[in-house]
Amino acid sequence: QVQLVESGGGLVQAGGSLRLSCAASGSIASINELGWYRQAPGKQRELVAVITSGGGTKYADFVKGRFTISRDNAMSAVYLQMNSLEPEDTAVFYCHAERFARDYWGKGTLVTVSS
Repeated sequence: QVQLVESGGGLVQAGGSLRLSCAASGSIASINELGWYRQAPGKQRELVAVITSGGGTKYADFVKGRFTISRDNAMSAVYLQMNSLEPEDTAVFYCHAERFARDYWGKGTLVTVSS
C-alpha cells in the first residue's frame, strides 16, 4: 500500500503562485509514476501533470507552461509549482501514484483562485 498526503493548497489571487507538496509513504519502492490531478466543482477529475521514476514528465494542455512538476530521488515526494494562477484553476488537487498497475490517491487539497 502507498499512502499519499497533500499539502500547500489555499486561497490565492489571480496571477499568484502556490506550491503543492505530496508525501508518499508505505510501499514506495517501485512506484512508477507520481502525479497531480484536479477536480473542479461539477467536473470530472482530470490530469494536471505526471512525472515518472525515470524523470519523464507530461502536462495537460491547459497548464500552458505555468506549472512545473518535480519529485525527490526516492519517489517519496512530488511537488507542483503553480504560477500565474487563474480562477479557472480553482479545484481540489489530488496526488496520485501508480505502482505495479495499481492506482493510489491522496485525499486532496483545495486550491481557490479569486479574481
